[in-house]
Amino acid sequence: MFTLLKDATVYSPEYLGKKDILFCFDRIALIEESINASNFKAVNIVDCRDRIIFPGFIDLHVHIAGGGGEGGYTTRTLSANATDILKSGITTVAGILGADGVTRNIAGLYAQAKQLEGQGLTTYIYTGSYQVPPVTLTGSVQSDMVFIDKVIGVGEICLADSRSFEPAFSEISRLAAQTRNGAMLSGKAGLVHFHMGAADNGLDYLFRLIRETMIPKTHFLPTHVNRTHKLFNQAVEYLKEGGLIDLTAGFIPNEADKDCIASYTAIKQLIDLGIDTGRVTMSSDAYGSVPVFDEKGNVISSDTVSTKILFDEIRAAIKDLGVPIEKAISIITKNPAGVLKLYNRKGSLEAGKDADCVICDKDLNIIKVFAMGKAY
Repeated sequence: MFTLLKDATVYSPEYLGKKDILFCFDRIALIEESINASNFKAVNIVDCRDRIIFPGFIDLHVHIAGGGGEGGYTTRTLSANATDILKSGITTVAGILGADGVTRNIAGLYAQAKQLEGQGLTTYIYTGSYQVPPVTLTGSVQSDMVFIDKVIGVGEICLADSRSFEPAFSEISRLAAQTRNGAMLSGKAGLVHFHMGAADNGLDYLFRLIRETMIPKTHFLPTHVNRTHKLFNQAVEYLKEGGLIDLTAGFIPNEADKDCIASYTAIKQLIDLGIDTGRVTMSSDAYGSVPVFDEKGNVISSDTVSTKILFDEIRAAIKDLGVPIEKAISIITKNPAGVLKLYNRKGSLEAGKDADCVICDKDLNIIKVFAMGKAY
């Protein structure tokens, strides 16, 4: 019934100092300087001396049902594995379809989310895929949000990319309005989650949405914005106008791709520029494909990534670049909880919230993960 984490250094993600944390079933019951275990029956005590505890990580962009297919059937990727995700410190995921909205569908995505939920994760999904009009389960984005418990928005809508369906701005603004209405009726976040490619038009539609419509900026989340320097510079300006952005882990500059920006470098640059990182999230894009195209648009190779890269790159920001722990950890805890409208349950360590946490050693290696009070 009870689990007591003793003598930990706690980041909520704000620094709380040395604390004891008591779980009662799947919720946090108490966080105090000292909690007497003898006051509780059947208590499991976990010695956390020399340990650091963070809230469970939130990955808001995971291809849980697999992805890929841009190079034909052999480039389809496998579906997500709950054990691997949990070992990465991630306790909450938002599942998404990508380029393939034909052989993969929302029913399959929902079923995979339910399977992962049964294996210990908290799961949500986006309706739709790259295409416009989006594929849905009930016939519209609005009704999917109202009637399907796990649907928290639509995406990933593909823009500025050779795989885009080249929607007109009127189609995008109408889709955003439908999502906004679904959000109001359902009490959900109602994100329109955009896949951003490397084309020159970049975030043009996003700037128009926040300047030309009355839809709140909190409904738009462009991802992969560290794909190129030009796109990242646009993202900086978008942040300055009050928008949200999502960085993608795994973009590491190399000989084949010199123009991308590593997520940890992007975080450091934003801080150095004095940008409020409270509206910045980061996701792994895990289990999707990472295709490489030739100059004619043909896929010449395809790979995939693990959710493990999410915390790997946050740790690099902290240990290699000196980003304050509180700021770095917020990007995968508090910030996405706010964006997904889950902060009443997730994103911080507070009494009454879900018992999700990550226990690390002093070198920020993950030792143990608790998801809804269960240890992994």
